[in-house]
Amino acid sequence: MRLAAWRDPRIALASSRTWRQSPAARSHRERRADKGRRSLQGAQIRQGQDRSLVCQTVAELRAHRLRQAEEQLRLGLRPDGDSFVVAQVDGAPLQPRSLTHEWVRVLGKTTLPRIRFHDLRHTHASQMLSAGVHPKVASERLGHSSIGITLDLYSHVMPGMQADAAEQVDVALQAAISSERKAK
Repeated sequence: MRLAAWRDPRIALASSRTWRQSPAARSHRERRADKGRRSLQGAQIRQGQDRSLVCQTVAELRAHRLRQAEEQLRLGLRPDGDSFVVAQVDGAPLQPRSLTHEWVRVLGKTTLPRIRFHDLRHTHASQMLSAGVHPKVASERLGHSSIGITLDLYSHVMPGMQADAAEQVDVALQAAISSERKAK
């Protein structure tokens, strides 16, 4: 489960990092794999895995924090920087199945196709690549350990890649031949 607290500098700086479960909740093998990562507020993040957020997302996060703080104050709780961004009304961490249940409930009130909550991740990846975002950037945003994973999973959403590559090579060759002829 990936959790972030408001104190997290990623939120304050309008960027995010891939969070991992707390070390106590992880297996020995997973903890050994975390060498080279640094701890922040008891959670694990990979170094150098910043994800920029757009202004609209930052504005929504700020509005969400304000609503969340107001609700917690009504309950007599004092919100602080360690409060979770996605949390229950009382500030306790949200269980993944609760998010899934709420997703199904909200989706059921619409005419949208029924997809799993996790499928939003795949949609995001597909939209990035279809919009021309470089696969390396998409790979980093998704938290994949290598660009190869991203390309193996999502290259089908870039059907014109071979044709585009051939066209770019052709343009480069024509430019080289043209400049060579002009030089003579």
